[in-house]
Amino acid sequence: MVDDALWRKAVAFHGHECPGLAIGFAAALGAIAELGLEAAALPATDEEIVCVTENDACGVDAIQVVLGCTYGKANLIPRLRGKMAFSFFTRPRHAPGEPPAAASRAVRLMLRPEAGAGLSRAEFQRHLLEAPYEELFELAVPGYGLPEAARLFASHPCSVCGEKTAEPFLRVVESEYVCLDCYQGYQREGFK
Repeated sequence: MVDDALWRKAVAFHGHECPGLAIGFAAALGAIAELGLEAAALPATDEEIVCVTENDACGVDAIQVVLGCTYGKANLIPRLRGKMAFSFFTRPRHAPGEPPAAASRAVRLMLRPEAGAGLSRAEFQRHLLEAPYEELFELAVPGYGLPEAARLFASHPCSVCGEKTAEPFLRVVESEYVCLDCYQGYQREGFK
């Protein structure tokens, strides 16, 4: 049965109840069970839990609330494929200055195509909140490994707009740093 207080917290964060939010909520609860996460250790305070989301839909808000995966902590990573799928990883804690260890557990939850078939919107939402996650999602091992931990990069001012930009998002044009917004790609006729 769903934790009503936690569901209400997700609804408050998202702004309204909807089946999309319930999908993410059910996926987060499935991740807790599959990864053996302790309720007392939730939500994540750093990158100990990582979610790679294949969509940018309502359910992602529930994952942020329940698991503590956020863009700001770099443990919510978009891999947009237009699929109602989420991959979850645990990252063992490591001492500062030491390299992070590989993921100890991982699971991918993909909403089953038949989930909610023939149900009204309200019935589908209720079903998502009450059904066992194994009934709602196909479970698999992600087809890729744990994304690397967040890194800090040096920033440099763009030679066009002057805004400081992290190195991975700069291009070098005539020996000057140029941000992606100001960068004029090199194109030749017939190529894109």
